[in-house]
Amino acid sequence: MSADSELDHVARLCERAQRILFVTGAGISADSGLPTYRGIGGLYEDAHTEEGLPIEVALSGRMMAERPDIAWKYLSQIEANCRGAGPNRSHQAIARLEREKQRGMVFTQNVDGLHRAAGSTEVLEIHGTLHRLRCTDCQSSRTVEDYHGLALPPACPRCGGRLRPDVVLFGEALPQAGLRQLEGALAEGFDLVFTVGTTSVFPYVAAPVWWASRMGWPTVEINPGESEVSGIVDVRLRMAAAEAFAAIGLRLGW
Repeated sequence: MSADSELDHVARLCERAQRILFVTGAGISADSGLPTYRGIGGLYEDAHTEEGLPIEVALSGRMMAERPDIAWKYLSQIEANCRGAGPNRSHQAIARLEREKQRGMVFTQNVDGLHRAAGSTEVLEIHGTLHRLRCTDCQSSRTVEDYHGLALPPACPRCGGRLRPDVVLFGEALPQAGLRQLEGALAEGFDLVFTVGTTSVFPYVAAPVWWASRMGWPTVEINPGESEVSGIVDVRLRMAAAEAFAAIGLRLGW
């Protein structure tokens, strides 16, 4: 099937579907100028930090507990790379489909907040968000636009305790409430599942696509490269996310 035929087919799937799940990773934000990640710290590829640590160690829950200055140093670098970025056509297209359909849900690994900024409302940020800080002592939380002006590591204005971004660091457990929310949504059912800009190396990211395949729901992958689910999806669009959604939107009459 040619690329045009595949895009035509995906557009028809979007027209018919009323309940769509979007599983997204760092690739969807690449057109907003954000780097793709290897986990939460992919900015560093295979290099070690200035301290000689693998980035998975520097950005671990243990490091946040024992040396928060190191963890915050690299979290702030990631936040700085996200600062000023806005939603691109992919985020906007997903938000539009959510408005036009009975249900549009986003299950994302990203911590950049761009899906919500584009107007999506049912967004499950399984790795959390850089923009929400919580106190490890009193558990209070606050939302910040960026980290400009923050003393690192910052202190809780309420109790003086230690603040940290509300994200899942390496070695930490995923939020069980979030996993239950995903399981509940899959149990209620979808009639189209997209996987966009993710290699799906984590089992919980690949799981919705495997579940959809088992249930007979159509699946579409948008990713220039290979992923762990490339072999089981119904349609593969080997394209950047913004390019693919622009082409789909054109076929939907946007």
